[in-house]
Amino acid sequence: MKNAPLWDEIKWNEDGLIPAIAQDAETGTVLMMAWMNADSLQETIERREAVYWSRSRQKLWHKGEASGHVQKIHDILLDCDGDTLLLKVNQIGGIACHTGRNNCFFRSLEGDDWKVNADVLKSPKDIYGK
Repeated sequence: MKNAPLWDEIKWNEDGLIPAIAQDAETGTVLMMAWMNADSLQETIERREAVYWSRSRQKLWHKGEASGHVQKIHDILLDCDGDTLLLKVNQIGGIACHTGRNNCFFRSLEGDDWKVNADVLKSPKDIYGK
């Protein structure tokens, strides 16, 4: 599949990565941003579940492999410049963030401070056992 025309349209960065934004397919809420490489995109297409590239662990990361909060793929879109992916997903369990929140964008700038604007739905300790 990597020879298909879809690969020619993608502009990978110098590390062979592309940012991927996960968005709730029903509500439109932006859940998170992660990185993908060619292998993670291929696995995402095949599994119909989000697989990212973990820069910190230097390996493929099947979203939800530890938490059970997988992202079922509804649609994969490429932006006009070919340098960002948008994954429309069904977030299983309603938690996308490792902090136990619905999404990773839970801090709003108010003046000079970041204010938390979303509650923890489940303790990370209860999710990951750490």
